[in-house]
Amino acid sequence: MFNDYFEMKKTPFMNDIASDALYMSSELEEVLSRLKYAAENQMFVIVTADVGCGKSTSIRKFTDDLPADDFEVLYLSDSKLTPRWFYKGLLDQLGIESKFYRGDARHQLHQQLELIQGVYKKNVVTIVDEAHLLAKETLEEIRFLLNTRMDSRTPMSLILVGQKELWDKLKLRNYAAIKQRIDLICELQQMDRAQTEEYIQAHLKYADGATDIFTDKAIDEIFRFSVGSARSINKLCTHALLYAFQRAKRLIDDHMIRTVIQAEMPGGGKR
Repeated sequence: MFNDYFEMKKTPFMNDIASDALYMSSELEEVLSRLKYAAENQMFVIVTADVGCGKSTSIRKFTDDLPADDFEVLYLSDSKLTPRWFYKGLLDQLGIESKFYRGDARHQLHQQLELIQGVYKKNVVTIVDEAHLLAKETLEEIRFLLNTRMDSRTPMSLILVGQKELWDKLKLRNYAAIKQRIDLICELQQMDRAQTEEYIQAHLKYADGATDIFTDKAIDEIFRFSVGSARSINKLCTHALLYAFQRAKRLIDDHMIRTVIQAEMPGGGKR
């Protein structure tokens, strides 16, 4: 609704922003570099972040940048992922009907990984999202799968993506065997005040319209409310743009941001 008013050709602050237009902080660039290295060398990686700090967006950027001729990417996101459904989910993406028993399905998967590596000369990258919700049995099965060596290499690169409690879980003694298999740990941090401003400007630039919309004090309020969470920034900025459009305001100041927080943001009335 506000695009035409602010002369925007695209809508900013949306989850589906093109990956090549994403705001690239130095921390995100480092994480992407580490993930690329892991994919090239078939490593086991843990990626963690607080809620709303861009885990899924970062993974989308990472996979979009992988050359399709060199990598086969498999993606799973299931909070109740059992070992059997882990194998079934991967085999389904490879166009193979999974056998019922876990051991048989594991053997099928290894055969397909050998085919992809040996014949098609591709590295397989498996991403498991919401991994903080995985049961110990499934994590143990993943360890068992990675322990099987083929030509002295792990069968695939595996990236577990989850909230920070994933790493807290893996540090427990019961998960020591799994923790020992981890090659890299990546943690996405919340943005600071300067990064929050750069993030907002990057999204406005992507929209290809007016960019001098938020005052410095407005950005102060956005950062104070969002504490650097990309998801919260997106929601608050979108509500603020709509609020400004409905009142024919071209500039969004700190007073307007506070009004939007109080009236329209979950928990805003408590701040």
